[in-house]
Amino acid sequence: MKKILLFFSELNNSDLDWFVQKGKRETIPPDRLLIREGQISEALYIVVNGSFSVAIESQDKKEIARISEGEIVGEISFIDTRPPLASVRSLEESVVLSIPRVQLLSKLQQDTNFSSRFYRAICLCVSDRLRGTVSRLGYGYDLDGLEAHLGGFSQSMIGNLELAEAKFYWLIKNVRAS
Repeated sequence: MKKILLFFSELNNSDLDWFVQKGKRETIPPDRLLIREGQISEALYIVVNGSFSVAIESQDKKEIARISEGEIVGEISFIDTRPPLASVRSLEESVVLSIPRVQLLSKLQQDTNFSSRFYRAICLCVSDRLRGTVSRLGYGYDLDGLEAHLGGFSQSMIGNLELAEAKFYWLIKNVRAS
């Protein structure tokens, strides 16, 4: 859930309202593809509950990650507009908030303040993912000492993450009510 907290730590309440208003609550049955490798997705997704497997189908469906509540899905392909390198499949009945690509692009073009907050939020998520990948691969570091090398979040960031957690639970409550 850390990624959604990083994401929400940069957004304000009106941004969250916009996501709830424009997003669509979707229930995904078990074993259903949310994103197909090589095929552009028409939405950005926030996992409200449930879990998904991320796999590279072109490599014998090799699972590379599992994601669950509080993850953002499809952000890399949203940013670079290239097809996804992996597929995302539900492991159980799951609920996502689907934010249509066309509406999100329009909002980003029309509202520069929102755009700035959104892209900073996405950068924090991607940065966190890259740090996680580097730590799993152990490039140049003893894995036991890696956390000490990378350091933790600053006090101001921890405060932002606590507020972001409250925002996320507000979003979940509103998505489930719709």
